[in-house]
Amino acid sequence: MKILKKIALAAVVAASLGAVSTTSFAEADAGRIVFAPTQAIDITAGKIQVALDALIAGGDAEAVSKLIKDASDSIKEINASDSVFRASTKANNIIKAARNHVKEGSVQQAEQELRNALKATLDLKSIL
Repeated sequence: MKILKKIALAAVVAASLGAVSTTSFAEADAGRIVFAPTQAIDITAGKIQVALDALIAGGDAEAVSKLIKDASDSIKEINASDSVFRASTKANNIIKAARNHVKEGSVQQAEQELRNALKATLDLKSIL
């Protein structure tokens, strides 16, 4: 009888944890748009491409830096798994390096970093 009571108690506890799990009720904040991982990757790649085009066109360093910052912020919206998170963090580090090169005035290095970041961001789709 003792064993039966322990099993019943364990089942009730497990069921209650599953029924009231915070992740089952999780949703986006009001006014926040949540994108699918592939959609977020495409948006980020587009923003990196815009920054790259502005850099190649000889845009103002401050304006290009803001575009790169926008791309860096958008890569944080990619939510899929731990392996995708690690790879997106590496891509974000490349984007940050490009932004630092723009601030220093190293346009060619920044251009190469943005190309690498674009490739790394598009490679995230293969990890999904």
